[in-house]
Amino acid sequence: MTRRSKIHPAEQQGGDDFIPRAIGGDGLVKFLVVDQSSLLSSQTTGVFRSIQAAIDAVPVGNQHWVIIQVGAGVYQEKITIPYMKPYILLQGAGRDFTTISWSDTASTFGTANSATFSAFAPNFIAKYISFRNNAPRPPPGAFNRQAVAVLVAGDMAAFYSCGFYGAQDTLFDYEGRHYFRDCYIEGSIDFIFGHAKSVFKACELHAIADSFGSVTAQNRGDPRENSGFIFIACTVTGSGTIFLGRAWGAYSRVVYLFTYMDSNVVSEGWNDWGVASRQETVYYGQYKCFGPGANELGRVRWSHELTDEEARPFLQVNFIDGVQWLREL
Repeated sequence: MTRRSKIHPAEQQGGDDFIPRAIGGDGLVKFLVVDQSSLLSSQTTGVFRSIQAAIDAVPVGNQHWVIIQVGAGVYQEKITIPYMKPYILLQGAGRDFTTISWSDTASTFGTANSATFSAFAPNFIAKYISFRNNAPRPPPGAFNRQAVAVLVAGDMAAFYSCGFYGAQDTLFDYEGRHYFRDCYIEGSIDFIFGHAKSVFKACELHAIADSFGSVTAQNRGDPRENSGFIFIACTVTGSGTIFLGRAWGAYSRVVYLFTYMDSNVVSEGWNDWGVASRQETVYYGQYKCFGPGANELGRVRWSHELTDEEARPFLQVNFIDGVQWLREL
């Protein structure tokens, strides 16, 4: 399996079918433009030379959709969307054409603050854009080398045809209900982690591990916590030997459905984080997956091969209450 390249989408920019139902939004739409080469940059013109400047121009307590159109190029920025700025749609020129890049690590101000891009506001969308943390790939066991590309902590966030690039801890899926569609996510160790409630659909999960690594580290810490990572019709590819998930939380929950798994997926499939008691409390499963790494016969005894009935709650966006806020494509 190879990475699916995305063509320049300038001629195929979607309409309302990409926009979640805006709970509380007033239906109005405002457009801002980010163009690094612009000589007319100002809040008056609605054209900005940096992405953060455009975000800063969105009023606190915003209640209508603001579409920030970001031109092609590499934007060397560390960006934050604060909690009080909801209803922002960030749209690039294609994930191979528009990139936000930075290179902080946890050694500076901790894992969360290493993120190149942080979204704390609810009702956030990103389309056709890539996020990179360019910090060097750490060796196994390295301390304070986490380097997050994206941190998502707002509720009702969606990413379409985006790229996420890093090594250790690429995507900090911190909390909230999130939807990822047709995305490319690359990393080595625990490169999708957090305790959010998320659905990943038709995404490529690409490992760049030198020796061993893990796709997920889901941190559900209580049986009453309704969170987990669900992967539908995805692909797991890459190098090194890779676990499908490690039990960061005692009640970690991860399920893969209709997903291709390459030979780099270890036969055991899952890792208990070195805490044997978690084998009795985590929920790890797969359903009708395929490929050389998908053989359930070698899986750890405490993982599940789901029946049709067991898989049903995970097969649609209902897992993230998507019918309330998300329009399916």
